[in-house]
Amino acid sequence: MSLNNFVHLHVHTLYSLLDSSIRHEALFKRAEEFNMPAVAMTDHGNLFGALEFYNGAKKRGIKPIIGCEVYVAPESRLERGSKHDLRDASYHLILLAESDKGYKNLLKLVTAGYLEGFYYKPRIDKEMLAEHAEGLIALSSCSRGEIGHNLYRENVPRAIKMAAQYNEIMGAGNFFLELQYHKLENQERINKEMIQIGDKLSIPVVATNNCHYMDRMDFRAHEILLCLQTGKTIDDPYRMQYKSDEFYFKSPQEMIALFRHVPDAITNTLEIAERCNINLDCNQLNFPEYPIPETYNLESYLEYKAREGLTERLKVMEECGRTPDKSIYVARLDEELKIINRMGYPGYFLIVWDFIHYAREQKIPVGPGRGSAAGSIVAYALRITDIDPLQFGLMFERFLNPERVSMPDIDIDFCMNGREKVIDYVTHKYGGNRNVTQIITFGSMNAKGVIRDVGRALDMSYGEVDKIAKMVPDRLNVTLADAFKEEPQFTKLRKENEKVAELLDIAVNLEGLPRHCSTHAAGVVISSVPLTQFLPLYKGANDEVVTQFSMGNVEKLGLLKMDFLGLRTLTVIDNALRLIKESTGEELDIERIPITDPKTYELLCDARTLGVFQLESGGMRDLLKKMKPDCFEDIIALLALYRPGPLESGMVDDYVKRKHGTLESKYEVPQLEEVLKETHGVILYQEQVMKIAAVLSGYSLGEADLLRRAMGKKKAEEMAAQGKRFMEGARENQIPPEKAEKIFALIDKFAGYGFNKSHSAAYALVSYQTAYLKAHYPLQFFGALITSDMDNTDKVIRYIHDCRENNVEVRPPDINESSWSFSVAHGKLLFGLGAIKNVGTAAIEAVLKVRESNGGFKSLKDFCETVDLRVANKRVIESLIKSGACDSLGHSRAYMMKYLQETMEKAQAKQRDLLLGQSSMFDTFDEEENDAGPQDNEEQLSDEDRLKFEKETIGFYVSGHPLDKYQKEIHRFADASSATVSDHKNQTVHMIGLPAKVSVKTTKKGDKMGIIVLEDLQGSIEVILWPEIFATSESLLSDDSPIWICGKVDAEGNTPKVIVDQICSLEDAKKNWKGTLHIHIRTPGLERSVMLAVRDILASNHGNNEVEIHFLFPDNKEKVVTVGSHLRVSPSDEVVSRIEKILGEDAIHFE
Repeated sequence: MSLNNFVHLHVHTLYSLLDSSIRHEALFKRAEEFNMPAVAMTDHGNLFGALEFYNGAKKRGIKPIIGCEVYVAPESRLERGSKHDLRDASYHLILLAESDKGYKNLLKLVTAGYLEGFYYKPRIDKEMLAEHAEGLIALSSCSRGEIGHNLYRENVPRAIKMAAQYNEIMGAGNFFLELQYHKLENQERINKEMIQIGDKLSIPVVATNNCHYMDRMDFRAHEILLCLQTGKTIDDPYRMQYKSDEFYFKSPQEMIALFRHVPDAITNTLEIAERCNINLDCNQLNFPEYPIPETYNLESYLEYKAREGLTERLKVMEECGRTPDKSIYVARLDEELKIINRMGYPGYFLIVWDFIHYAREQKIPVGPGRGSAAGSIVAYALRITDIDPLQFGLMFERFLNPERVSMPDIDIDFCMNGREKVIDYVTHKYGGNRNVTQIITFGSMNAKGVIRDVGRALDMSYGEVDKIAKMVPDRLNVTLADAFKEEPQFTKLRKENEKVAELLDIAVNLEGLPRHCSTHAAGVVISSVPLTQFLPLYKGANDEVVTQFSMGNVEKLGLLKMDFLGLRTLTVIDNALRLIKESTGEELDIERIPITDPKTYELLCDARTLGVFQLESGGMRDLLKKMKPDCFEDIIALLALYRPGPLESGMVDDYVKRKHGTLESKYEVPQLEEVLKETHGVILYQEQVMKIAAVLSGYSLGEADLLRRAMGKKKAEEMAAQGKRFMEGARENQIPPEKAEKIFALIDKFAGYGFNKSHSAAYALVSYQTAYLKAHYPLQFFGALITSDMDNTDKVIRYIHDCRENNVEVRPPDINESSWSFSVAHGKLLFGLGAIKNVGTAAIEAVLKVRESNGGFKSLKDFCETVDLRVANKRVIESLIKSGACDSLGHSRAYMMKYLQETMEKAQAKQRDLLLGQSSMFDTFDEEENDAGPQDNEEQLSDEDRLKFEKETIGFYVSGHPLDKYQKEIHRFADASSATVSDHKNQTVHMIGLPAKVSVKTTKKGDKMGIIVLEDLQGSIEVILWPEIFATSESLLSDDSPIWICGKVDAEGNTPKVIVDQICSLEDAKKNWKGTLHIHIRTPGLERSVMLAVRDILASNHGNNEVEIHFLFPDNKEKVVTVGSHLRVSPSDEVVSRIEKILGEDAIHFE
C-alpha cells in the first residue's frame, strides 16, 4: 500500500444543497489528476446523487465510495420536542457502504431518516443503526459528530463513552475516529484527544477534510452559497459561516503533510477505500409483476387483449363510416407484438392497460396519447392511446426500436380531478407507498437566477442586479458563458466595476447547482416490492413519499417509471359534455365526432380559438389566420410548426406559401414526393426523416430511427458513418450522388427542427375536440372553460370578454337557477353560487335544499322565511344581493339592500314562532303586504356601484365593465392589452386600464415606487412605476378613473410586466395626444357636400395633429392625401363623433 497517497472519505457534493459547490465531473477530474484510486461521496442526510456519482466515477476509472453524513438522534429518532436544543437535536456520522449489503442498509437508514425520524433534519438513531450496521463503515465526523461535539465542550468522559458505544454498534474495525484540521479554534486539542481515545479503546483514526468546495479560491463563492441557504447577506455578522478557507479538496501531499505525525490516519484512508466494493446493477429490468389469469403467460395475455381491442376498434371505424383494410391492421399488430415480446415488455403494456382501463371504468377522462406511444397499434388497440396510427402515418419504431435497446415510455394525460384517484389505485394494487411513489426533481440555478441570487447575497441594489440579469439572452437553457459571448457589455462592466466582476465570477461558480428539490409534476415509479431494495426514499413538502433519485436515474435502475399528467383541458371537455347533457339532454360522444366538420374549421380559420387547446396564444392565432386549416392534418402541422426553431428559420412562412400555392413545392427526386406531399415538400416531422432514409437508402425503420437520433446529437463521428451508409444505400437505389448528398444535408438541417408527429397528432385531436365544442356548444364550452380557471382572474376576465365576442351572454349567479359551478339556463351562462365570496358551503347547501323542495324563491321575504338564517346570515344575503344572485326575486338590488334588515327581522321572528308552533292568523295579511311586486319608483344602483359590488362579491365584472364606455378611446389610444402584451417583448406599448391594486414599496435609497395591477377589458397586468414616475402620478392612482400608460414590456420570467415611462389620466391623454388622424372615405357615391362638411369640422377644431385622408376606390386601390397645416386638428371626442356621424364608425383611426 502506497504511503504517498490518500483518499478523501468525507466529501460533500452539489447534492448537499446550498452547502457544497463540488460537481461530480470536477471531482472525478481532480481525483484523476491526484492519482487517487477512489473517492467518497458523503452528502448531508441524503443519497440524491449516489447513482449519478457511482456511474460517473466508474466511467472515469475511479472507484466510487457511496456514503452519507447521516444525522443521529441523541436518543430515539421518533422523539420530538424541546428536551434538546436545536444544535443537540442530532449529531453527524459518516456511513460508507463497504458491500452490496451495506449499500442496501444505507438505503434503508437514509430512507428512515426522512420517513420516520425527521425533526429539523432527517435523523436515524442508534437502535436502527445497530439493526442495519452490517456492511457499513462509520467515521465519527466533524465537531458536530457526537464525539467531536463532546470534546469541543471539553466533556472527555462522555466522548469516550460515545466512542465505545459506536465501536460496539459497528463492530471492531468498522468504526474510525476522524481527524480534521482546518486551522479552527480547538481543532488541534480535539485531534489530540481523538488520538488518545483511539489508543485507549483500540479504535483506529482516519484523516478527512470535510470538503465543501474544489479549490481554496472557491471559499468566497461558498460563503455566498451559505447566504443563499440561510437568506442572509455577506455583510451580516450573524450569518452562518465556515471560519476558514481550508474546506477544499486537498491534494494527497497536502493531507499527508497535515497529518505527518499520524501516518496511520493517512494509510487508513487507503485501507477503507480498498474495503469498499459495491456493484449497482443498471442492466436489468425491475418491473412489477402483473397478475394474469392462470391459463395465460404475459405474452399470450397481451396478445389476447390486443386482438380483442383491435376487433372493437375496427367495428367502431365501420360504424363511423370508415372502411379500414383489416389485414393491414392485423399485420401491423402482429409485427408490433413480436417486437414487444422479443424485447421483454409485454408486462409493461399490461400494467399500463390495467390502470387506464380502471380510469375509463371510473369515468375518469384519459387523453388520446402523448409522445411517440401514439405510433403504436398495440397501444391503440388496448385504448392506451386514441389516435389511429395507420390513418395518420405514425411509426411504431419511433416509440420502440428493436435495434436500440431502451425502455418504452408511455406518458398519460388524465383529467385533473381524477389523476390522484388513478395513482391511488396503482399504489394500492402494487403494495402501498413504499412500492409506488412519486419522483423527486431538482430546481437548479439558471443564468439569470444565479445573478439575482448572488447579487442579493452581496447586498447589491435591486435595480443594478436587475439590469445585469436582463443582459442575459431570454431563451431556454442559455448559460452565462453564452451570455458573455453574445453581450459585449458584460466585459465592459467587469472592467469598470469590481463589485460586478465579483458578482459574475461567483455566479459562474454557482451556476447550475441544484437550489432545492421538489416533487416531479407527473413522474411515478411502480414496483411490486419495497423500493428501498433499489433506491432511497424522501418525504416531500406535503408529506408525500418520493424517490431520492431523479427521473433519469430511476430509469437507469430498470424500474418502471410512468408520467401521470393532469391535463386541465380533459377536465374542461368532461365538464362541457356534462353541461351539454344537463342543458339539452344530448349525450355527445366526443370520441366519435367527425374530424371533417366545416363549422369547426371555420372557427379555426377565423382564429376564434381563445380557450382552444394549444391554439389560443396570440402568435398561434396569427398563424391560424395565415394558414387557414381545412383538414385534420393541418392541425397536426400547426402544432409542429409553432415552435422556436421553425418560426426562426423561415420554415413556417415557406410552409404557408406552399400550402396556398404561392410557392411551388419541389422535390429533389420523385421518391421524395410520397414522403413529403402531406407537408408540401417541407420536412416537418421526425418520422419523415426516417421514411426518407428508408425509401431512398433502404434503411430499416429501426436503422432510420438511429439516424434520426444521430442527427439530433450532432456527433461528427456518428454523422460521418451515417452519411456513408446513406450514400451507399442511395447509390443502390440509383439516386445520383450529388442529389443524395443534397438530400442528406437537407434532412440533417431539418432534423433539428423536426417534431414528433405522433405527439403532434395526439394533441391535435384534443385541439380539434375543444374547437368543435366551442363551435357547436359555445355556452357549455365557456361554462366548463371558465370553471376550470376560476382561480386565474386574468383568464376568467379574458374568457368573459370572449363570451361577449361570441354572443354568449354571461349572467351573475341566480339563487333560482344556479348550481355550485357554472350552469346553462335559458340560453345564458350563469355563474355558480360557489363563486360568491362570503357565501360558504353550508349556506349554499341550505339554499339548494330549500329550492329543491319548494321549487324556487318568489321574493326576498320568501327567501328569508324558508332558508335557515343561522347559516344564511345577513352577510351571506348581502353578498347574494350584491352579486346579482337575487335579481330574479323581482326587486332592484338597491331596494333589497335597503329593506334586508327589516325583512330578516320579521323572517327570524316567524321562524321562531314556527319552531314554537305559534303562527298567527295575521300572517296572511303580513304576507300580502310584504310580497308587493316591484315598485315603479324603486331606487336603483348606479352602474358604477352595480359593477363595483359584482367585483367585490364575485371577483369579476359580470354584467358589464367600467371600461365598456371607453371602448372607442381604447381602440384609438392603446395598441396593446393585457391579453396581447406578451406579443410585444421588449417593445414600447400604450395601454388603457383601471388601477385595480396599488402597492407602494420603498427602495434602498428610501424612495417610494409603485407596483400597480392595471386591469383592462381582457385581464390585468403588473405595471412598475419607478420613483421618479411614481412621485408625479400617485394622485392618479387613488380614484377609479381610467389611466393611460406608455412603457416598455419586460417579458422576463413567466409573467410580462410593463415598466412605465409616461402615465396620465385618459382625459389628459386625449388632450395631449400627438400623432396623425386618419380618415377613411369610400369614393362610390361620395358627394361634395360630405367633403365640405368634413373640412368644416377640421377647420373649426384647429390643433397640432396631422390629418391624412384615405380615399378607397371600388378596385381596392387607395389614395392617401395629407391635408394642409391649416386643417391640422385637435382630436376631441366631439370631432371624432361628428366625423363618424357623417362617414360611419370605422372611418377614423389614430397613429
